[in-house]
Amino acid sequence: MLVDSHCHLDGLDYKNRHRDLADVVNKAQEKGINYLLSVCVEVKKYPAMAELIAPFAQIFCSAGMHPLHQDEVVDEELLLEYAKHDKVVALGETGLDFFYSPDNKAQQEASFRAQIRVAKKVNKPLIVHTRDAREETLNILREEGAEQVGGVLHCFTESLEMAQEAMEMGFYISVSGIVTFKNARELQATIKEIPLDRLLVETDSPYLSPVPHRGQENEPAYTRDVAKFVAQLKGVTFEELAKVTTDNFFNLFTQAKR
Repeated sequence: MLVDSHCHLDGLDYKNRHRDLADVVNKAQEKGINYLLSVCVEVKKYPAMAELIAPFAQIFCSAGMHPLHQDEVVDEELLLEYAKHDKVVALGETGLDFFYSPDNKAQQEASFRAQIRVAKKVNKPLIVHTRDAREETLNILREEGAEQVGGVLHCFTESLEMAQEAMEMGFYISVSGIVTFKNARELQATIKEIPLDRLLVETDSPYLSPVPHRGQENEPAYTRDVAKFVAQLKGVTFEELAKVTTDNFFNLFTQAKR
């Protein structure tokens, strides 16, 4: 059993690649991926995503605003309303991205802080995106008391030192298909050092397809390819990696039920 701990099911190609969401879920289950977490990137798109996944008990979701989707100021009251829904197990995807969007740092930081506040009100963990903003991300997590709810640094590509500081605040580290890339030697060395009981696996689909699927749209079924690579990297069996990361998922996202 595996969990795709981070995917964007409302962003998949349902015109050419998949018949519908049931088709996506079936293909994932054939590969042993029995649970999915569909992640929200814009507050205004949450209702449509919630409606999409509603028929599937094995799909959970988040509510939040990605740092690269800052067209509007976060409506904290509306986000709080959504965050209380039973299917919502986390807040985010939130965080900071100064690589792609360095010009609106103040707005990203305000949005990040707002979503941490909401997470604390509903006692649900955070899904954090961070790129070229290591110190700023860690500082805001500390200043806003994010250790009260914990969370995950998703699609992790940062330093071991950042991972260690985040883990000290109760955060997990999630590994995407990037770890399978030939040029990901530094990331692979970092993941080797992270304790197994702090790891999650994800696809971040429809982005970042792992080897051997590069060039294709990513999908939850490919979680298996990520997990197989990480198991080999960590020197454990695939079965152990699958069990531990699944347990980690449910230990972190306590609102998600098996």
